[in-house]
Amino acid sequence: MGSFLSSLLGAGASAAEDSSASSEESRVTSFHSSARWQLHFNSIKETSKLLVIDFSASWCGPCRLIEPAIHAMAAKFTDVDFAKIDVDELSDVSQEFGVQAMPTFVLLKNGKEVDRVVGAKKDELEKKVDKYRSL
Repeated sequence: MGSFLSSLLGAGASAAEDSSASSEESRVTSFHSSARWQLHFNSIKETSKLLVIDFSASWCGPCRLIEPAIHAMAAKFTDVDFAKIDVDELSDVSQEFGVQAMPTFVLLKNGKEVDRVVGAKKDELEKKVDKYRSL
């Protein structure tokens, strides 16, 4: 039984290292390198698909509280791309977007910011995601 669990955990860990939280259960992609983020951003900014970037930190209580709601939104709005960036890991990306508080959610379309939500405001974020995804 232990080896069975180890094999499951081992397989999950390597997948988690590579593409982070983008598993079958989650549609939120976490980025841990600026280069990978830049590749993703460059590929999506050529489309009209809405991108929601969740800027958070591991030590941020409100970030942890809203995380399940973000995963639920990602499951609900399958036509929207959700990305998560830890401000401590990728401070250059956070600075590029002018993030000063956590959590901050930046909504982008065609590579340009269309709106943002500062704070763990689930209802406000969900309304904005629903509004911009179809524009």
